[in-house]
Amino acid sequence: MTTERGGPMMVARLKEEARVPDMTYRYQFQDGGSASFSIKPASPPAEAELPGWTELGFHQCPNCPLSAEAAPHCPMAVAFIPLIEAFGKRLSYDTVTVQVESSERTVSKTTSLQQAVGSLMGLLAATCACPRTDFLKPMARFHLPFANEQETIYRVASMYLLVQYFERGRGREPDWELKKLHTNYEELQTVNAAMAARLRTITEKDSTLNALVILDLLAKALPYSINDMLEDVRGAFE
Repeated sequence: MTTERGGPMMVARLKEEARVPDMTYRYQFQDGGSASFSIKPASPPAEAELPGWTELGFHQCPNCPLSAEAAPHCPMAVAFIPLIEAFGKRLSYDTVTVQVESSERTVSKTTSLQQAVGSLMGLLAATCACPRTDFLKPMARFHLPFANEQETIYRVASMYLLVQYFERGRGREPDWELKKLHTNYEELQTVNAAMAARLRTITEKDSTLNALVILDLLAKALPYSINDMLEDVRGAFE
């Protein structure tokens, strides 16, 4: 085992920590019910334990680059299993108090369940092994719970431009015009539509489905509004 500073084990650990935040979402309902989810590196469940609706071919995304031979189950669907089990029988407008804990801070908010689930759902989508959400992993590492539209667009643009800085350092052509970012979000819309089709087949209530709808509305708006929104914040940099 290599333990010295900068050795292979240390580098691998730092890379993993950079991709997956150590964070816990705690939900407390007015009827006394509760749920808790820890986001951290974990071993995937055995395939025999996974429900049929997570199979890759079940409402598979039209733009999915995976094959059933290499990936029998949809990574995003597998990541959403705990949400479906906890909230699949609850309504989207149920009131819930959410406490998000990390090593740096604790954030809490009382809101509708669809908003509360959407924040966690976005984090799970970004940290799963779906190739179409891979571009969101840097944002997941610096996750901001309950971010509004303006905060999200600011963070997305900042993250993407930082990626271009690193790309230039690798000798690659940077995309300063954000063209690939627009394409990434258009692909994400297709993923959201297919995932919604999955959830409609297995959820009794609408909380998780509406949470996904909210995320999809942002994915639809972002490619068209990002330039305008950046103009709105230009004054802060002058």
